[in-house]
Amino acid sequence: MKIESYVSGEWCSGDGRSSTLVNAINDEVIGEVKSLTSGFDAMLAYGRDVAGPELRKLTIHERAERIKALAKHLLDMKDEFYRISYMTGATKADSWVDIEGGIGTMFSYSGIARRELNNDTFIVEGPVEPLSANGTFVGRHILTSKEGVSVHINAFNFPVWGMLEKIAPSLIAGVPVVVKPATVTCYLTQVVVKAMVDSEILPKGSIQFISGSVGDLLDHVNEQDIVTFTGSASTGQMLKAHKNIIAKSVPFTMEADSLNCCILAPDVTPEHPEFALFVKEVAKEMTTKAGQKCTAIRRVMVPGNMSEPVLEALKARLLQTTIGDPSQKGVRMGALVGKSQRDDVMEVVEELSKGSELVLGGLENFSTIGIEEDKGAFMAPILMHCSDPINTIAPHELEAFGPVSTVMPYTDIDQAILLAKMGKGSLAGSVFTADSNHARDLILGCASHHGRMLVIDRDCAKESTGHGSPLAQLVHGGPGRAGGGEELGGVRAIKHYMQRTAIQGSPTSLMAITNEYVRGAKTKVDRVHPFRKYFEELEIGESLTTHRRTVTEADIVNFGCLSGDHFYAHFDEIAAKDSFFEKRVAHGYFVISAAAGMFVDPGQGPVIANYGIDNLRFIEPVGINDTIHVKLTAKRKIKKTKRPDDRYLTGVVVWDVEVINQHDEAVAIYDILTLVERQHED
Repeated sequence: MKIESYVSGEWCSGDGRSSTLVNAINDEVIGEVKSLTSGFDAMLAYGRDVAGPELRKLTIHERAERIKALAKHLLDMKDEFYRISYMTGATKADSWVDIEGGIGTMFSYSGIARRELNNDTFIVEGPVEPLSANGTFVGRHILTSKEGVSVHINAFNFPVWGMLEKIAPSLIAGVPVVVKPATVTCYLTQVVVKAMVDSEILPKGSIQFISGSVGDLLDHVNEQDIVTFTGSASTGQMLKAHKNIIAKSVPFTMEADSLNCCILAPDVTPEHPEFALFVKEVAKEMTTKAGQKCTAIRRVMVPGNMSEPVLEALKARLLQTTIGDPSQKGVRMGALVGKSQRDDVMEVVEELSKGSELVLGGLENFSTIGIEEDKGAFMAPILMHCSDPINTIAPHELEAFGPVSTVMPYTDIDQAILLAKMGKGSLAGSVFTADSNHARDLILGCASHHGRMLVIDRDCAKESTGHGSPLAQLVHGGPGRAGGGEELGGVRAIKHYMQRTAIQGSPTSLMAITNEYVRGAKTKVDRVHPFRKYFEELEIGESLTTHRRTVTEADIVNFGCLSGDHFYAHFDEIAAKDSFFEKRVAHGYFVISAAAGMFVDPGQGPVIANYGIDNLRFIEPVGINDTIHVKLTAKRKIKKTKRPDDRYLTGVVVWDVEVINQHDEAVAIYDILTLVERQHED
C-alpha cells in the first residue's frame, strides 16, 4: 500500500524519515510512510487562500448538506474500510465504532446545523442586549468563520472516528482542515481521506492530509488557525507550549488519555441487575479496541465488602473473552496496534504491580484463534486489585493504554468521590446504582473533575450508549489530566472554529448586519399583505399593524367552553378580584388566538402552514373591554432544502409578534413560524 500525503490538491510522497507499517495481526508489512520535510507553509496557505474562500461562500446549511452527502458516500464504501481496519487489530465491533460511529457523527452534525442554525454564512448568537434607556443603542453577538485552517493531530486508536468527529464541525463552520493521523494507523485514515477527495463533494483543498511527521507545520500557523490534539498528555503539553502557538495565541484544544473511573454504588449487591450491568460494562471497556480507548475504564471503584464478588465476577467474564484474528467468527478481542504498544502497556503494568496485585492476565497462558505462534500484538486482559487506593498513587497516575483495569475498594461515598478525583481530571466517569440519592451525591461530588458522567440503572441500561461512547450532542473532553479541552457538544463544536464578535449600534444597523429584525428598527409597510408574498418577496423588517379588537365577556365565556379551561381568574368574579390580577381576565391562549385572527390573511396564498410558536411570554393581563391590536414583522428567513418527496420549494419565515393594548403596552410577545412557498430553487 502506498501511503502518501495530500497537499495543495495533489497526492505526494515525502522525502524524509521512513517508517514501515505492519499488520497488527500477523506482522506482515502494509506499506511505508515517508515524512514530508518541507511545504507545510504552502499547505496552510493553500487552505487559507484557496479552500477557505470557497467554503465561506456556502451557507451553513449548504455546508451541512455536503457533510451529509459525504457521509452517505463513505457509508457506501464502508466494506473497504472494514477490510483495512482489521489490519489495525480491531474486531468488527471495534471497527463499527470507529467507521460507522465516525460517519454517524457526520450525519449528526449535519442535522444539528440545519435544525439549530440559520441558513446563512454566519451565526447570530443570543438575544439582543439593550444598552441604552430608550432602546436606540443595542448589542448582540455574531460568529463568523475564521479565515485560517484547523489542524487536527489525532491518536492512533480511532483512525476514522477521530478524524471525522473533528472535520465535520470545522467544515460546517467554514474552516478547511489539515488532518494529521498517528503514523501507525494512518493507512486506514488515508483510504477514507482519498474517498472524500475523490468524491469532489467538498471544495478542493477543504481537506489536506499528512502521513508521517508534522515537521515544522506549527511554525507556520497563525492567529486565524486552530489546532486540536488527541493523544497522550505529555505530547499534548509539549505541542501546546510551542513558541509559535503561544506567540500568536493560536487556539489549542487538547483531549488527552485519562484515568477514567467506574463506581459501583453502595446500594448494589450481586442480586441487583445493576451488579451484572456493572461487570459487563467494565469487561466491555477493557476489551473493546483491546482497551486502547481514551475513555476506557482504568479504575474500578467498589464498596469494600464487594471487592471479592466483583473480582470473581470480572475474572469469570474476562476468561470467556476470545482473542485472535478479528476477522474470525467468535473473536471478541483483537490485537493491540503494535508490539511496541504492547511493550509500553506491560512496562506500566510492571509499575502498577508494585502497589497492586495481579489478579488475571498477562502475556502468557492465553490462546489465540487463527493466529500463528508469536505473531501479532496480542495480550490477554489484565485485572489488578489495589487494596489501599488512598495511599497507593500509581493507579491514579499511570495509565496502561491497553486491556488493563484496577479494582479498588472504598469505605463510603465521600471516599469514592475522593478516589475519583485522585485521577486529576477525566474524560468520562460512570456510576452504577438504583438509588437516585446515591447517583446525585456521586455525580455532583465528581463532576468538577470530569467532562462527562453516566448513570446506569436497570431502567436505562438497554438503550444506554455505554461508558466509553462520546456523542455528537454532548461535550467530549475533560479538565486537568484529560487536557482541559472540549470537543463535540452539538452547536458548541461548530462555534469553536468561528470568531465571536460583539456588535453594537442602532436596532436598524444590527438588523442590516444580522439579517434579523430587532425591535425598534425601522420597518417597512406594503399595501400587499405579507401573507400574500412568496418567500423570496418578503423582506426582513416588513411589518403589518392590524385593526383593533375589544375583548368582551362573551369572548372569555365562549373560549372557556371551547377549550374546557374554566380557571377561576377567567370565570369567578370574587376570586379574580382577590387574585394577582384583581379582575377577571381573558385566557392567554385566547389572546394569541385572537391575534392570529387579526393578522392572518384568510385567502389561499404562499403561506402553507403554521410551523410553530417560540419564546411566548404574556406580559400584561387582558381584561373585559380591553382593546388589542397586533404588530407583525418579518424577523428572519430560513431557506429549506427541497427533499425528493417534498411537493413544494419552501422556506420558514419567523415573524416577530407584539400584541398591544389600548395603553400602547405589550400584553404578549412571541415568534410565530410559517412555512412559506418559494418560487425559485436558488
